Amino acid sequence: MYNLLLIVPLLLVYLELSSNFELSNVVVGLLIVSGILLLIRPRRRPMAWHRLPSAIVALIKYVVILAYDLIMSGIQVARIVLDPALPIQQGIVAIPSECESELGSALSAHAITLTPGELVIEMDEQGVMYTHCLDATKSEQYVAEAQKMRRDLLEKIFS
Repeated sequence: MYNLLLIVPLLLVYLELSSNFELSNVVVGLLIVSGILLLIRPRRRPMAWHRLPSAIVALIKYVVILAYDLIMSGIQVARIVLDPALPIQQGIVAIPSECESELGSALSAHAITLTPGELVIEMDEQGVMYTHCLDATKSEQYVAEAQKMRRDLLEKIFS
């Protein structure tokens, strides 16, 4: 029953993204969604209803901060592209994830990669994300506080 609660929304997302509602596509979508659920094998966790309001607030804050970071980084990358004489010091910075779960580490790496001018190129088994930055000089001071904020918000959302 729990898998059925997951199959239906995932199938609807697949159909919406493919914009093809023919029977053959519905069957293909069911096979894809079922295969994903067999590979991932999600576990049912009890819902902590008393934590739901704080998780929703943390999710909204996370999305707003991520959108702000995307916009500001996009402007910074546009400045670099439009003015090639702008001094940049590109490099690779090691960012410790410090998230308790793999999902938190993956979402944190995804948020970093989404940001223009930054790309997580590798993550080791201890959760350290090796990130290529267009401007690595300012990254050291910014990385610690940004990762702490992401980690705290993701823990509030998923715990």
